[in-house]
Amino acid sequence: MNKHLLICLLCLLSAANVFAQEALKSFEEEYYDFLALQGLTERPALSYRTLSDSVWNIDKEAEHSWQDNNLGVFHSLFGDFRMRIYGPELFMSGNTATPYGQNDGVLWQGRGFNALFKSGIRFEGYGIELTLLPHFAFSQNAEFEIMPSMYNNEYGYFWSYQHNAGIDAPQRFGNEPFFDWDFGDSEIRYTWKTLTAGFGTQTIWLGHAYLNPILHSNNAPAYPKVDIGLRRQRVVIPGLNWYAGDIEARLWVGQLSESDYFDDDVTNDYTMFHGFSFAYAPSFLPGLTLFVNRVCLVPWAWENLSYMFKTAQEFEDQKASFGFSWLFPQVGFEVYGELAIDDWVPGNLGGIRRPFHTTVYGFGFKKTLPIMPLRKIYGELLFEYDWLEKTMEYAVRPYSFYAHHQIVHGYTNKGQWLGNGVSPIGNAQSLKFTLYYPDGNSSLMISRNNPNTHYIYENEFWASNERKDMFHNAFWANFNIDLSTRYFFTSNFTVMAGVTYNLIINPNYKRIFNDEPSSDTYIHNFSFQLGVKIYI
Repeated sequence: MNKHLLICLLCLLSAANVFAQEALKSFEEEYYDFLALQGLTERPALSYRTLSDSVWNIDKEAEHSWQDNNLGVFHSLFGDFRMRIYGPELFMSGNTATPYGQNDGVLWQGRGFNALFKSGIRFEGYGIELTLLPHFAFSQNAEFEIMPSMYNNEYGYFWSYQHNAGIDAPQRFGNEPFFDWDFGDSEIRYTWKTLTAGFGTQTIWLGHAYLNPILHSNNAPAYPKVDIGLRRQRVVIPGLNWYAGDIEARLWVGQLSESDYFDDDVTNDYTMFHGFSFAYAPSFLPGLTLFVNRVCLVPWAWENLSYMFKTAQEFEDQKASFGFSWLFPQVGFEVYGELAIDDWVPGNLGGIRRPFHTTVYGFGFKKTLPIMPLRKIYGELLFEYDWLEKTMEYAVRPYSFYAHHQIVHGYTNKGQWLGNGVSPIGNAQSLKFTLYYPDGNSSLMISRNNPNTHYIYENEFWASNERKDMFHNAFWANFNIDLSTRYFFTSNFTVMAGVTYNLIINPNYKRIFNDEPSSDTYIHNFSFQLGVKIYI
């Protein structure tokens, strides 16, 4: 009888909290982040996020919108070992006129039908973490009009600027439907307290941007990497017993790959990618997080591991960012921002004379809205602004934050951008409202962006006087209205549906003469999304 009472007590204790571990940008992770905005949980990471680092601790008795829904649970095995099953999950989309979509990993959402399937399992115990979560993708890849390629392959990018700098960002991935896959969020890891080391392909999200982080997102396919560092760790000053705040640090090395639509040179198929992230949340300013990130791309060679600790050397492309987030859970408000610089400022006292030499930035805010609290209905308002255009210092020369003449592929992996996937060489603004209720959520987002303004700037400047009018008002712009909803048919089964109207203005940068004021090209693209997920 005493044994039975002990078992019941252990079950009650284990049910006191819900432990969730979620993939980047999954609707579950976004919901838990919304709860952090309300002050119902604490973010597990300060700046560096992967699936393994996204461990949320929720009080089971806390009142919140999805309290009665199953968002994924761990199952005990034996001893300290437990397991979590992810999915199965299927996402499908259809684009009527052109490609549309971002932050979707190995999937490339081309024109026509697209699909992404993922399902996997995670084991944990005695510090060991093993995740097997591959991603399988299909793209119909139907034909649409593209611009002339600047590379050997006809589907390559339409721009190659100074000193033969390259950008491996195909406009279209061939001319046929294709399947693709990668290991997705798979990884093996060992953690002792907060010291952790791992090897795998889990995608990284750097900083607090909701849609478009500058240095790293899950927009591109996964790549193999090794990392070591500290997860979020409390710092107490010895002797004084003073809590100074939380810190987080991570160092990683990965291998980026060239797409099949760049060049035929097998010697440059791989790029070495170094990264370092550090964040600090001071105890004397509750809710504030400060972070710094540094990344470095070099040609793939083992001796280039030394670039992890070098600055301003040859054959490299280095970038750094500095940012903050300030969360006020008492009023459900957060403001965040990030400033990034490409390479280092040259010349004597360059940091004083030319501090904004190659800077880009982004900022945003979130705010909770208590719509009908007694019925667990809440809203979240989000605004985000991104600016990755060249500074005025580069107004008279070609330049792009995501390209570099020494790294021929640009800031990409397998042909997709590693950071901002919607306006990688331009700007973007987004406004989103999400309504959370017990049976799901619904959202409306309005956004616009210019994906590549540098192409116009370069042609405008270098064109002869009699040709300058050809580029006047030749910008490419997108205006988007996104509607989506997710509904829990049961606590273990959810369906997502969405539709997007994507107005594309002048996608081929048509050269407009003064005597052709109505020659803009307009494309009306509709994107339809459907997703299903089962919890086991």
